[in-house]
Amino acid sequence: MSTRALRISHVGLRGVVGNGLTAAHILDFASAFGTFLDLPATRAPVVIGRDPRLSGLMLREGVISALLATGHDVLDLGVVSTPVIQHAIHRLGSPGGISIGASHNEGSWNALKFLGRDAAYLSTAQATELLDIYHLRKFRFVPFNELGALSRDNTAIDAYLADLAAAFDFERLRKFRVVVDCCNGTSSLLLQRLNEQYGFSFILINAATDGRHFAHSPATNARTVALQLAPLIQPLQAQAGFLFDVDSDRVALATEQGEPVSEELVFPLVADHCLPQAEGRVVITNLSTTGLIEEIAARHGGRVLRAPVGRQAAIDALSAFRPGQVALAGEGTGAIMFSRFPYIYDGIVSMFTILEMLAARQQPLSAILATYPRYSMLKGEVPLATTRIPELLMSLQEEFSGGTMDMSDGLRMDWPQTKTQPQHWFHVRVAQTEPIVRVICEQRGAPPHELFQSLMDHVRSFS
Repeated sequence: MSTRALRISHVGLRGVVGNGLTAAHILDFASAFGTFLDLPATRAPVVIGRDPRLSGLMLREGVISALLATGHDVLDLGVVSTPVIQHAIHRLGSPGGISIGASHNEGSWNALKFLGRDAAYLSTAQATELLDIYHLRKFRFVPFNELGALSRDNTAIDAYLADLAAAFDFERLRKFRVVVDCCNGTSSLLLQRLNEQYGFSFILINAATDGRHFAHSPATNARTVALQLAPLIQPLQAQAGFLFDVDSDRVALATEQGEPVSEELVFPLVADHCLPQAEGRVVITNLSTTGLIEEIAARHGGRVLRAPVGRQAAIDALSAFRPGQVALAGEGTGAIMFSRFPYIYDGIVSMFTILEMLAARQQPLSAILATYPRYSMLKGEVPLATTRIPELLMSLQEEFSGGTMDMSDGLRMDWPQTKTQPQHWFHVRVAQTEPIVRVICEQRGAPPHELFQSLMDHVRSFS
């Protein structure tokens, strides 16, 4: 079996179905999670749901069997987004949940994403405990008369949308003409219901959810926005365009002029609107996110805390603060958590926040973005055997010295602005969800082409 086809890490279980991710993996990992979760005295169910991928049916059966075998009642929400699953966990007082879906990966991939009692992704300590149970195969299977029971719920989306309607002024936001690329994912289910029940007129493309094909890569980046969404904005006289990944937790943008917006600008844009209204002043992001976020936070008296890449690292960082201290947390993929919600990555909330910002400022999206200083980021990736990573990082330290070094997640080097050079940085790290090394380089002003090419050549020399 190719190691490229399967990833087992603190993020969870992810792989190419059949070639890497098998039914045995699903049964063992779900059994480990059922063992990890305490059996609640109230018999509150473990909540599960899946995205539309065809393989999700197979994964669902394995997940249900394992959870029932470990004594848990299971509530199956069907095809829903991870944010809807997390909302249900909160609403029902569930001990946790499993989201079946691979978000931004291609259709051949699938994954299990594990959620704790607070509906958040597992912390590093919790994920470590889960992995230990999985590897040791110390599963808690119960006798026949203590097996869990299965039930289904088709009202979870309605309950989620009702709380969304309470949080946003739908009457004010319905006036916007918006085109949405659903990427054949769960956002189409939510947006169609918003159109039908709340009077919105979202124009949806790639809305079919047959589970077999995606109209394009599910990646939430400007390149994907430019494929089909951006060219439709001006002909349809829309004021904005949004593109979701299959799971609806990430979002990308197009302006009213039909220009794709870098995915890195979504978080600063949302922070610019939310920070003046938030109780907290702390913004949590990762080492690979644009430096523009520091400038936006400083405008509003906030400060940025950077953590390693990965959702468990963000959860770890959040746990260090009292409730209300953190205004929001996010990353350069268009995934953002908000303080007025229970710190859940939710692309639908991000979309409504941006529409709320347009309504409040009475400016088009392009005009708001034009007020931000220019930051230019270049991204690349190189397949690389993990056995060579320590050697690569040591070599990079020697080759690119003189900056401020951070080795909490691969290697990040920062250089401040001087009379002869602009502020710039790079980050080289191993991806958690794919068997590659990511290379990210950013500069205030023009793109750092020379530094980026040197980094890519250096990393390729180890592949």
